[in-house]
Amino acid sequence: MTTASRGESRRRIKKVWKSQPTMEGAGVHLRRAFGFQEVPQLDPFLLLDAFKSGNPEEYKRGFPWHPHRGMETITYILDGEVEHGDSLGNGGVISAGDVQWMTAGSGIIHQEMPKGDRKGQMWGFQLWTNLPAMSKMMDPRYREIKSSEIPLVNTPDGASVRVISGEVAGVRGPVRDIVTDPEFVDVSLPAGKSFRHQVKEGHTVFAYVIEGEGYFDEGRDAFARQEVGANYFDMSRQCLCATDTVILYEPGDTIAVTAEESPVRFLLASGKPLQEPVAWYGPIVMNTQEELQTAFEEYSTGTFLH
Repeated sequence: MTTASRGESRRRIKKVWKSQPTMEGAGVHLRRAFGFQEVPQLDPFLLLDAFKSGNPEEYKRGFPWHPHRGMETITYILDGEVEHGDSLGNGGVISAGDVQWMTAGSGIIHQEMPKGDRKGQMWGFQLWTNLPAMSKMMDPRYREIKSSEIPLVNTPDGASVRVISGEVAGVRGPVRDIVTDPEFVDVSLPAGKSFRHQVKEGHTVFAYVIEGEGYFDEGRDAFARQEVGANYFDMSRQCLCATDTVILYEPGDTIAVTAEESPVRFLLASGKPLQEPVAWYGPIVMNTQEELQTAFEEYSTGTFLH
């Protein structure tokens, strides 16, 4: 068992839970890793959905035209394709390995329609992050990042990391200049290998297990047992976290993940907490109920787009 290097403050696990099956859009089957009920403990992150299916009936109806304001959506596709269009005149396809980073800002209306690959496979994720009050009414913008633009870093300890935003082993991701200073990476770890990574002090940090299982706490502490039932489960197996598990970390500057008997793949995200009030309903996230009401009134009267 390794220990934290001198001067490092390793992040222990604060809480773990399993994503839960649900439906969104016009009938898309997905797993919700976290959402409204977890606010504000994941600040600035609002929601993470994972969708994986080989049955087009579970996703083909997609997410028809709907508004967003006051937040950002990050769509990451592993298999299949998603066709999209919006009120700014943008349109296109998000293919396997691609990322779409959309800043809704003052308001945008768009649609996302999953198509799957030739075998009908569809697999991807959507992460929502909040915007601070001073940026909620900024001009909307898109960042289309093709798979070829996302660097793949092979770390000395054996991990393969796709760096979407943030920095790993001196390599920076293509998404930069985001208000919440996020890091968003896709880590693949073979059996018998480990991944050690420094994160920013004060930032919220979580991981989501895509495949396999691994130890997400270097010390493998037998910390307080989580509530059994509902969304949570007993962690008496000393932090061995498997597919569809969310791991929320306590403060510190270093995380360490180890894969022993099987490989593990996970998303790792961190961001600067906003510590602001959240007024949230559906696809619109503001700071006050009055701002939220104004947004929906504007949408109903056709004055939503600024």
